[in-house]
Amino acid sequence: MSEAEILAELPKLKAHERDQIFRRLCELRDEDLIRGVGASDAEREALDQALAEFERDGDRGTDWRTVLQRVRSSRAR
Repeated sequence: MSEAEILAELPKLKAHERDQIFRRLCELRDEDLIRGVGASDAEREALDQALAEFERDGDRGTDWRTVLQRVRSSRAR
């Protein structure tokens, strides 16, 4: 089955079938990354953009120790 045929069939599937396919595609992508296939050009571009936005944003967020302390103190209440 060609890529075009697969893409044409996707809208015909039920939501749970598409969800199954999506999960399997994610698993395959994870396996690719583990084997060292690396990110695609589009993924690299998206990561580069996200990093640039993060570096521009001056707010570096909260360190994990502070977050953990907040979670623990909220549980103690």
